[in-house]
Amino acid sequence: MIGVTGSHQEGWRRQGPPPDRAWRGKPGRSRAALTAEQDRAAGGRAVRYVDLGEGRYALASIALKVLPKTRRIRAYLRWSDEGRTPTKYVCEVCYPTRARNLAAAWAEARARGLVGERQLPSGSWASSSSVRASMRGNRGKDTVPEKALRSLLHGRGLRYRVSARPVPTLRRTADLVFTRARVAVFVDGCYWHGCPEHLRPATTNSAFWQDKIAANRVRDAETDRILAEEGWDVLRFWEHEDPEVAAERVADLVREKTMGATAFRLSH
Repeated sequence: MIGVTGSHQEGWRRQGPPPDRAWRGKPGRSRAALTAEQDRAAGGRAVRYVDLGEGRYALASIALKVLPKTRRIRAYLRWSDEGRTPTKYVCEVCYPTRARNLAAAWAEARARGLVGERQLPSGSWASSSSVRASMRGNRGKDTVPEKALRSLLHGRGLRYRVSARPVPTLRRTADLVFTRARVAVFVDGCYWHGCPEHLRPATTNSAFWQDKIAANRVRDAETDRILAEEGWDVLRFWEHEDPEVAAERVADLVREKTMGATAFRLSH
């Protein structure tokens, strides 16, 4: 049995079944919350995969169950495979909280080789499947922060182009483009653009990733300079910034530029 000591086990035998907090999840939680719980306990989604053979993998989860007779908590690995839900016993656990029991069960599953990372597809240049998952998670378009900002601006009555080139002949794409006001907006991901607050340097192939992120930052600065020379105002926001604050800044600048352009035309 995996746990701190046998004291919890003996206590459960004398007093009754293990407390609900040791194994039962809170009712009514969303699927996203359950998935996040499993990811935390496993140490990341990238290590939650069962190898089904022939290049196939299934995302697994740990289920905790109490045996009525022994009053012990058992951990089972579960996954989906072509409509079936195979289950494999992992170990017994006796920590006082569900989070610690899940973490202990995942650690045992990894130690026994029941789960791990997916093999990288042929031709992938990521250093590991966990890095590849991070890369895939950092989307270049239609990210959650982008959508939040777009929704707030649309609600303020502003219209814009999405993922467009401010200068058609220049191969630089902005997340939002206000053509009439000549305002380009970028929502930068913390990983790819080197956020000073949230960037966590890669531990694998670190020199490669440092160079890549540094190059992205140089390109960002160059883009800002070129667009400014072409008469565009550039606003950049980190993905972690408050979208309400960002929307207000964008709206103020766009309206200011639009009113200025209108006044100029009327005066001429």
